[in-house]
Amino acid sequence: MSAFISRPKDGKYPGIIVIHEAFGLNEQIRGVARRYAREGYVTVAPNLFTRNGDIMNEKNIESAMRHMWSIPPDKRDDPATIQGFMNILSENERKVANIFFLGREEMEKQMAQDLLDCKNHLQSLDFVVKEKLGIMGFCMGGGLTYQLATMYPFSASVPFYGANPKPLSSVEKISGPILAFYAGEDERINAGVPSLVEAMVKYKKQFSLKIYKGAQHSFFNETRPSYNKETANDAWESSLSFFNKNLK
Repeated sequence: MSAFISRPKDGKYPGIIVIHEAFGLNEQIRGVARRYAREGYVTVAPNLFTRNGDIMNEKNIESAMRHMWSIPPDKRDDPATIQGFMNILSENERKVANIFFLGREEMEKQMAQDLLDCKNHLQSLDFVVKEKLGIMGFCMGGGLTYQLATMYPFSASVPFYGANPKPLSSVEKISGPILAFYAGEDERINAGVPSLVEAMVKYKKQFSLKIYKGAQHSFFNETRPSYNKETANDAWESSLSFFNKNLK
C-alpha cells in the first residue's frame, strides 16, 4: 500500500492517520497532512485504492460518481435503477462502480484492515510517539474513522461528515474521545446522527459534534464547489485544538 508521510524535521511526535475521501489520495489530502505536520505531528495519508490503482484514480471515480449523483437518493438501492445506471457507463466507469458501489461492504472491510496495518507501520517509525495516535477522515474516510475507533484505542478521532460505524452497537468498543463535524445541509449523512448520539450516550462515550448550519457535504475540501471557507477554518481550529489536547 502506498502512502504519503509528512513530519516535522527533528524529534519524536504524535501520529495522525489522515483518510481520504472517495476521490482517493490526491493533492488536497496531502495538503491536509502537511498542515498537521506543520503543527507538530507525524501524518500518514494512505492510498486505500492502491490495489486497484489503475482503475480507481480520481478521474475515473469522478466520472462514475457524476452518473451516480444523477440518480435520486431514494432510488440508489433499487436493483433495476442500478442496472440501468450500469448500462450507461463506460468500461472504466463500470469497473469503478463494481468496486466502489456494488462491492462497498467488502471494500470497506478491506480498507479497515489496511488502516490497522497503516497504524502498525506508523507505530514502527522511530520518530513517532507510539502511544499517542490520532485518526481523522473525510466522507468515506469519516465513516472509516468511526469504524477504526471501534477497532483500536486511538487517543483522538475526528470524523468529518462520516457514516455511522457498522454495526452501531460497536460504539461500545470505542475508548478514546471523538470530535465529529457535520454539514447542516447533508441530509443523507445527518439522518444517522440521532441514533449515533443515542448510542454514544448509552455507552457513555466521550463524544462531541459540530453541525454547521448552511454548510454542504465536503465543506472542508477547498477544491470542491461545496467548500465553505468560514466553516472549514472553524473546523480546522477546533480539530487542531482537540488533537493538541489529547495527543500532546
